[in-house]
Amino acid sequence: MPRYSSGIIRRACKLRALGKTYGEIRASIGVNIPKSTLSHWCKNVPLPQKYAERMNLLTSSNLNKARKIALAVNKTKREEYLAQIRQTNLPVSNQVHESQTAKIALAMLCLGEASKYNAGRSFSLGSSDPRIVTIFLELIKKCFQFDLEKVRCTVQCRADQNTDDLVKFWMSHTKIPKRLFYKAKIDPRTIGKPTLKKDYKGVLRVDYFDSNVHLTLESLADLVYNQLRCFPT
Repeated sequence: MPRYSSGIIRRACKLRALGKTYGEIRASIGVNIPKSTLSHWCKNVPLPQKYAERMNLLTSSNLNKARKIALAVNKTKREEYLAQIRQTNLPVSNQVHESQTAKIALAMLCLGEASKYNAGRSFSLGSSDPRIVTIFLELIKKCFQFDLEKVRCTVQCRADQNTDDLVKFWMSHTKIPKRLFYKAKIDPRTIGKPTLKKDYKGVLRVDYFDSNVHLTLESLADLVYNQLRCFPT
């Protein structure tokens, strides 16, 4: 006795002639017929002219779905990976509350970002990144006897930017009062040239008038360098 009735075979061929896929044929008939069997039944069935166009659309749709699924999976994997890194780094970051570790961190920051020591009484750090400015100020507070009156801030910006808005922005991040801000400096080279980065808030230069702090940090940076140079891994 044949496994499939002639009625099922005829119905499958009719659906195929209408341009149905093998998956759609199985779903319509309600029988899980192997694709190879359907292909054998329908090998001589003429397909409609628009079948190729429909298959291209289905293929494109399936590819888009597959891409979205792949993106979602990759995003999840990346989030899990970043969470693992964060968990590993958390106990390391907590050590910044230890004064000696904080002082080394500040010395390294100043080595890379702060102005070189000169005959004046201040040293400065300038950055467009509020995080760097915040780290600079908070580490000074943690490592030394911080004096707010020794701080002066200068916004350095482009010609088409609103200096009042920029000062307010940096005041909100640094908690430095307006009276300790010098007049903003506008780069004359930017006159007539619009700012392309709409979220650009200029550069904040922070001067700290304490030569002892800066000399201490320069000395520590040199000592750390010498330690690493004399004891290579």
